[in-house]
Amino acid sequence: MQPDKNQIQEQIARRVAQEFHDNDVVTLGIGLPTKAAQYVPDNVHIIVQSENGVLGVGGYPADGCGDSRITNAGGIEVTLNAGGCFMDSFTAFSMMRGGHIDLTVLGALQVDAEGNLANWCIPGKFTPGMGGAMDLVVGTKKLIVAMEHTAKGAPKILPKCTLPLTAAHKVSRIITEKAVFDVCGDGLHLREITPLSSLDDIKATTAAEFKIDLI
Repeated sequence: MQPDKNQIQEQIARRVAQEFHDNDVVTLGIGLPTKAAQYVPDNVHIIVQSENGVLGVGGYPADGCGDSRITNAGGIEVTLNAGGCFMDSFTAFSMMRGGHIDLTVLGALQVDAEGNLANWCIPGKFTPGMGGAMDLVVGTKKLIVAMEHTAKGAPKILPKCTLPLTAAHKVSRIITEKAVFDVCGDGLHLREITPLSSLDDIKATTAAEFKIDLI
């Protein structure tokens, strides 16, 4: 039986959470990446920064207990962990651009074998704006793309992005419901095959060439 969308997103979010290390300052992009915060291991303490000016983002509030003034960058109500604080946009973006973020996790429309990322615009379709993704990728120490492997059956991991780029040569790791790839100097290396997939399936749904280098 094929997994549904919730199962797919849970698989990706759980795997992303394994990338967190104690005391990391982490920024999670709007949508799927934010779900990874629900699966942080109990023995790992991270500080989640949100580009709208929250440092120390906690989990989602219980029903009826949220505060509409405390949201993540996607406008979703969140809680604030002990020691958390608020800041203006200038300070939030200074953190992002200034190299103070250890790990950034973003979704993508496309990513390619060179580590290029396209996640903000499809030509001819309405786009509300670039958001903070370009600022995040410039300053982060490590960039992970977390996304579904395909879109309406079409591969999203390509030899070369065809959509307008958010950033060039910045992606370190790609995590999907099917696989984990590392972007290396000689292209993509397949590191993991998830329980939702197989090597044949990955080959059939990945447009870019890759080396099989499982860990």
